Amino acid sequence: MTTTERRPAATSRPAPRSRPAQESALARLAGWCHDHRWWVLIAWIVGLVAVNVLAQSAGSNFSNNLSGGTQSAQQILNTQFPTASGSPAQVVITTTAPFTDPANRARTEQLAQALRPLAHVSAVTSPFSPQGAVQISKDGHIGYVRINFDQIAGTLPTSAVQKVVDTAQSFAGSGYHVALGGEAIGLVAGAKPGPSEGIGILAAIIIMLLAFGSVVAMGLPIITAIFGIAVAFAVLDLLSHVVTTPVFAPEIMAMIGLGVGIDYALFVVTRFRHGLAEGRDPRGAVSTSLATSGRAVVFAGTTVILSLCGLFILQLPFMRGLAIGAIAAVVLVMMAATTLLPAMLGFSGRAIDNLAIKRLLQSGADPDQRGYWWRWSRNVQRHPVVFALASAGLLVCLALPMFSMRQAFTDAGNDPATTTTRQAFDALATGFGPGFNGPLVIAAHVPAGQTAGVEDLDASLRSTPGIAFASPAVFNPSGTATLIVAYPTTSPQAAQTHALVHTLRDQIIPSATSGTGVQAYVGGETAGSVDAATYLSIRLPWVIGTVLLLSFLLLMAVFRSLAIPAKAVVVNLLSVGAAYGVIVAVFQWGWLGGFFGIGAIGPIDPWIPLMMFTILFGLSMDYEVFLLSRIREEWRLSGDSSTAVADGLAKTARVITAAAAIMICVFGSFVFGDPLHVLKVFGLGLASAILIDATLVRMVLVPSVMELLGPANWWMPRWLDRVVPHLGIEVDVEPVHVVDLQQVSGGDPAPVG
Repeated sequence: MTTTERRPAATSRPAPRSRPAQESALARLAGWCHDHRWWVLIAWIVGLVAVNVLAQSAGSNFSNNLSGGTQSAQQILNTQFPTASGSPAQVVITTTAPFTDPANRARTEQLAQALRPLAHVSAVTSPFSPQGAVQISKDGHIGYVRINFDQIAGTLPTSAVQKVVDTAQSFAGSGYHVALGGEAIGLVAGAKPGPSEGIGILAAIIIMLLAFGSVVAMGLPIITAIFGIAVAFAVLDLLSHVVTTPVFAPEIMAMIGLGVGIDYALFVVTRFRHGLAEGRDPRGAVSTSLATSGRAVVFAGTTVILSLCGLFILQLPFMRGLAIGAIAAVVLVMMAATTLLPAMLGFSGRAIDNLAIKRLLQSGADPDQRGYWWRWSRNVQRHPVVFALASAGLLVCLALPMFSMRQAFTDAGNDPATTTTRQAFDALATGFGPGFNGPLVIAAHVPAGQTAGVEDLDASLRSTPGIAFASPAVFNPSGTATLIVAYPTTSPQAAQTHALVHTLRDQIIPSATSGTGVQAYVGGETAGSVDAATYLSIRLPWVIGTVLLLSFLLLMAVFRSLAIPAKAVVVNLLSVGAAYGVIVAVFQWGWLGGFFGIGAIGPIDPWIPLMMFTILFGLSMDYEVFLLSRIREEWRLSGDSSTAVADGLAKTARVITAAAAIMICVFGSFVFGDPLHVLKVFGLGLASAILIDATLVRMVLVPSVMELLGPANWWMPRWLDRVVPHLGIEVDVEPVHVVDLQQVSGGDPAPVG
C-alpha cells in the first residue's frame, strides 16, 4: 500500500448524508415502471407507431439553405430583376466532337427548349444565344446551359428540381455527357448520407457483447436507444415543417442519439447487474440503478441539452433546426433510459446474463478486485504530477493545428466523383476556370443619368485582380438598377475568393462609385456563404462562453464545489481543442486524407466547430458526471479524497471506456461509411474527441489533477453553498451482502479485468 493510500479518513469532511436510494423520485419511477412493465412497453410501442404514422402522412420538409444571404443585393434582384432573383444552376455538357457541330448544337437547343416550360424555372440561357456567347469553352468541347430558378435553393420544391435534373439528363448520349451543378441541384442530386447508422449499431453490438458477455445484457441498451431514435426521427420530420431543418439533420440526430442513448442505457444496465451481484432482488436492483446511474444520466443529458441551447444565440434558422433535432434526440433517448429500460429490466430480471458467452461473461459486481484498472488508478495516484503534465502536454500538441483553422462553406468539389454535381463542378473548372462555379452578383441602384458611374464600375471590376471575367452591365427597363455577374479566378471555397468579396465591398466598389450616387452590393450564393461564414466565426466565442458558463453553474450546483467545475471547464476545452486540431490536420492539411477518404482538402464548414463544441462539451460532461458521481460517492463513504479518486476511477474506468468505444464506433462509422463531406468531418471530430476524452482526459488528466487538489476538490464557501440550489446526484445506497455471480445468474463467475 502506498503512502497516499494510508492517508487518514479525517483529511476531509464528507457532505451531509442524502436520502436513501429507495426514497428518491427516480427510484420510485423505476419501481413503477418495473411493476407496470407491460403498460410501459405498450405505451412506447403505441407512441412510436402513432408519431411515425403522423410523420408519414405529413412528410418532411428539409432545407438545403445554409448561407446567410446578402439582403441588399437580393432585394434589388427580387424587385428589379425577378428572372435572376432565384438560385442559378448549370447544365454542363461535355462533347467528344466539337461542341458547335450541328448535331451537338441541335441537341443543346432542344435541351434548353425542354427546360424553359418547367415549373419554377424563370429563365434558360442557351450557349448559342447572344447572351450565352461566353458559355462555350475555348477548347470547344465544354459548354453549359444556364438556368435561373424563381426561388432560392433552400425554398425550392424538391420535385421541381428533380424534374429539371431528369429532363436534362434524358438528353445524354454517346459523346454527349450531361452533368448538372448549382446549389439547388445539390438538394436532389448531390452527395447523400450513407448507411452509417447501421454500421455504428453493429459495432456497438460487438463492443457490448465483449463488455457483458451476454446477448440479453447487450441487447437491452440497443433496443432502448433504437426506440428513442425511431421516435426522434418522426418528431424531426414533423418539426421540419415549422423550423428550418437541414437535409443532413436526421443523420446528425442519429449520430448523437445513438451515441448517448446506448451509453445512457449501458450505464444503467451495468449498475443493475452490480445490484444483482450484490444480492438485491430485480426490483431493488432496478430502483438502485436508476437512483444512482439513472440520476447521473439525467444530469448528463441535461448538460448536453444546455450545451446545445448555446446554438440558439446565433439566431440562424438552420442552426436552430440542428439544435432542436439534437435536443429532441437526447430528450427521447433519456426518457427511454429512465422509463422503457427499467421496464425491460423487469422483463429480464435475473436472466440479464442469459444467452451468455462463457469466456466473455463478466461479473456484475463492483470491480473491487485488484485488476488492471485498480492498478492503473494507483499508478496515477502515485505519480500525479507526471501524468498531469504528460497528458496536458499531449492535448496541447493535438490542439495546435486548431489555430490555423479556416472556416468557409465547402463547395461541390468535395462531393464524391460519381455525383452529377461533382462532375459538373470539375467540367466547369476545366473548361472555364474554377471561379465559374461560384459567380458573384453585383446589383446596384442607379440614379437617373448615371450610366457613366456604372461604366466605371464595370471597368473597375474587369481590371480587379482575382476576377477572370465580368459580364456587361444589364439595366432594368427603367434604367434605375443594373446587374453585373463577375466570375472569380478561384473556386467558391478558396481563401482568395473570400478575400475578393471583401476587397470588392471595401475598396473596389466604393472607389468606382464615389460621387456618382450608384449604390452597388455584392450578392449571390458565394457571397452569401462568405457572409454566413463570417457571421458564424465571429459568434463562436459567444457560444463557447455561454456554454461554459451554463456548464460551470450546473456542475457547481451538482457537486457543491468550485474546483470541480473549474477543472472540468479547462480540461474539456483542451479535449475539444484537440478535436479541432484533428479535423484541421486531416481535412484542411490533408494528413491521412487517403486513409479517411476525404477527397479534396478544403476549409472547415463554419457551422461544424459550433455544433461540435456544444455536442462535445455536453458529451465530455457525460463522462465527467459519471466519473465524478462515483468519486463523490466514495468520498462521502470514506472522507478520504485520495482514496475516493482512485477507487472511483477503478470502479468506472471499464464501463466508461466501453461506453466511449461505442460512441467512437458510432461516430467513426460516419467517417468511413458516409459519402457526405460534412458528415465525415463531423464524425471524425466527434470520434477523435471521445477517444481523447475517454483516455487522456478521464483516465489520466482528471484523476491526476484531483489527486493533486486533494480535499480542495470539494471546497465551497458556505455563503455560496447557501445561495446555489442543491442539485446533488448522490443518494445513499445501503450495502448488501455480495454474492457470487453463479448464485445470481446461474453462470460461472469470471474475474473483472
